[in-house]
Amino acid sequence: MTTQPLNTPSATDDGATGYAVPQQEGFSWRIFGPGILMATAAIGGSHLISSTQAGALYGWQLAIMIILANVFKYPFFRFGTDYVYDTGESLIAGYAKRSKAYLWIYFILSILSAVISTGAVSLIAAVILGFMLPASVQLSTMSLSMIIVAVSWFFLIAGHYKLLDGVTKWIMIALTTATVAAVVIAAGKPTVMVTDFVAASPWNLATLGFIVALMGWMPAPLEFAAITSMWTSAKRKTDNTTHRQGLLDFNVGYAVSAILALFFLALGVFVQYGSGQEIELVGGAYINQLINMYTATIGEWSRLLVAFVAFMCMFGTTITCADGYGRANAECWRLIKGQSEINKKQIAFWTTYAIGGGLVIITFFTGQLGVMLKFAMISAFVSAPIFGWLNYSLVKNHKKLSMGMNALSIAGLIFLAGFALLFLANLAGFIG
Repeated sequence: MTTQPLNTPSATDDGATGYAVPQQEGFSWRIFGPGILMATAAIGGSHLISSTQAGALYGWQLAIMIILANVFKYPFFRFGTDYVYDTGESLIAGYAKRSKAYLWIYFILSILSAVISTGAVSLIAAVILGFMLPASVQLSTMSLSMIIVAVSWFFLIAGHYKLLDGVTKWIMIALTTATVAAVVIAAGKPTVMVTDFVAASPWNLATLGFIVALMGWMPAPLEFAAITSMWTSAKRKTDNTTHRQGLLDFNVGYAVSAILALFFLALGVFVQYGSGQEIELVGGAYINQLINMYTATIGEWSRLLVAFVAFMCMFGTTITCADGYGRANAECWRLIKGQSEINKKQIAFWTTYAIGGGLVIITFFTGQLGVMLKFAMISAFVSAPIFGWLNYSLVKNHKKLSMGMNALSIAGLIFLAGFALLFLANLAGFIG
């Protein structure tokens, strides 16, 4: 899983000798990269918190919304991979070729999403880190957030991200293993429901905000399709992978993210649903409840290990967000300025902007993790139809889509736009 600068020379030429590098064929661990990296970015607040809360509050009822969000967003994420292998360019370069308006729309939305998303995942990482530290270490959430963003910035600017990047696959494997084990164990000894338990229904306007937040980062903010296309472009150049291998990488990463979301939902169902335990929805208290779910099922011995794995996952997500948004915004700026390649100083500037802006956002939401996450996830969902339309119109203009993919894309746009408009109408007081 390697993220190289986008101005890396094509890997079809070995640079030193001038000999062509043979194209990879068949299956290899090395072909995986952008898809797994996207999955790493996806396993954030939507999975660790929102999916688990959905199971704890409403049982299996919202599983259908998780499935629908993943299904209807699928074509718009996949277009990023297809477009790279069809044209050799990222989606962002495609936006610029299609229309400067497309590029500016993406750029404006991306610079806003960069600080919101990076700030949100940094805050989650800081809260988890706080639970890991001994009681004798008295550091505020703000102080921990500053440490997280400072270390993230150092990794990216100093060029040490490759070090963490090499470990990310194993962190994902560890989190997946721990989650699956916890769910399997919990399923064997589900929580006994209290006698006076009355199942709550999520199918009302009062719950609409929670549902929209759940789907906003499911599996990831839709602007990550363009970011993933940049990673894919770099992967294609450095490792000379085929379109089939690129799709395998993408589909595996996407499927893992979607399935894990359902496993987190199941964990909430088996451990908390109907137990009579009050479900924390505000602040960082639910992080503690989440870690307790693992330890209650796997064993007390796993508390620190689970917390460490969850922290590393969120820390990796923080760095991935900052790196992705930094490169995407630098690419937008390059295209706006008409430059031939990305300037490293521009990448450093926009990466610093994402991290620094995220820290500014955190200062407004310190002690309000739940509020911040809901804000970030809802804003991601409301903007999703715009990103979806950009990707669909670009790819559709480039090549003829299959009947199935075209139908799924149109259905996805209707689904995303419909829910976004319903939420905005409810928020404005027009309905409900």
